[in-house]
Amino acid sequence: MANNKRGPERGSQKAKHGGQAVREKYGPEFYSKIGKKGGEAVKEKRGPQFYAEIGKKGGETTKRQQGSEFYSKIGKKGGERGRAAAEPKE
Repeated sequence: MANNKRGPERGSQKAKHGGQAVREKYGPEFYSKIGKKGGEAVKEKRGPQFYAEIGKKGGETTKRQQGSEFYSKIGKKGGERGRAAAEPKE
């Protein structure tokens, strides 16, 4: 597949410098805004069910790579974090 886009090759040092320049010019909120805009466009085009499908695929891949114990482990970590946040501070 040919790269017909202008600018430096993706992942190169020049591309990284360009990304940093954009961040300095527009701030980190810019990326949040364009990400949300892109997400809304995908939702409009493919529907909300698309996100459920890719989430399920991702979960299955993670389970296959990490094993089902992985979910148990991260669930316990999340529960510990939730309990720590709920404890009263002295």
